[in-house]
Amino acid sequence: MWVGKDSSAVPFTMFSTEHWVMIGLLLMGLVVLYIARDKPVSKKMTCWQKGGALSLLLFEAGYQVWLIRTEQWHVSHALPLELSNISVILVIILLWTGNRWLFGIVFFVGIGGAIQAIVTPVLSFGWPHFRFIHFFYTHILVIWTVFYFLWCRGYRVTFKSVVKAMIFLNVLLPLIYAVNVAVDGNYWFVRRKPGGVSLLDFLGPHPWYIVGMEATAFLLFTFLWLLFGNRKRTSC
Repeated sequence: MWVGKDSSAVPFTMFSTEHWVMIGLLLMGLVVLYIARDKPVSKKMTCWQKGGALSLLLFEAGYQVWLIRTEQWHVSHALPLELSNISVILVIILLWTGNRWLFGIVFFVGIGGAIQAIVTPVLSFGWPHFRFIHFFYTHILVIWTVFYFLWCRGYRVTFKSVVKAMIFLNVLLPLIYAVNVAVDGNYWFVRRKPGGVSLLDFLGPHPWYIVGMEATAFLLFTFLWLLFGNRKRTSC
């Protein structure tokens, strides 16, 4: 496994063989979970849940250590405040506790960002760099986890879950903005758009694209609810 700072040694190329392998691994895992959806969950699976939570915690800690050791860590961009980091933290709690109320938030916040990240990753390092492994392991496990709880554990998402997820994001938004001002950061891209071409270019200038992000999130969450949600029950 490569852990150096120079991405030119092992560069990542979108839709390369290694990228397609990761997408294929994600899909194969989802197929396995769907096939196993009617099987009873054993105590052994509960142990695997906690093992998955610990592995995510170790990977996130390892990423912070890698940033520090390669002198890339800075408070303006390396705090675990991006939605992907928050999703991993929520998934760790979900795996450890099995909290049904939390699942209603994790499903939408986690799956929405993780799928986009896997299909169109913002990543410089390819296989077998640590950053490549960390990136795909954490995002894939987030998706596997929410569908494991949905299909195998029988958890449900309703439209109330969509509302909860939106409230969760909007409660965090001013806190993220305050941190950005304090550390001169741009977490969640709420102070300025990212460099290069992105979806935000189609959502208008600052700060109006933030409203566009809100609308996009709501539409995406609603679409996911229509696909996978339970429109009869009101739990979760």
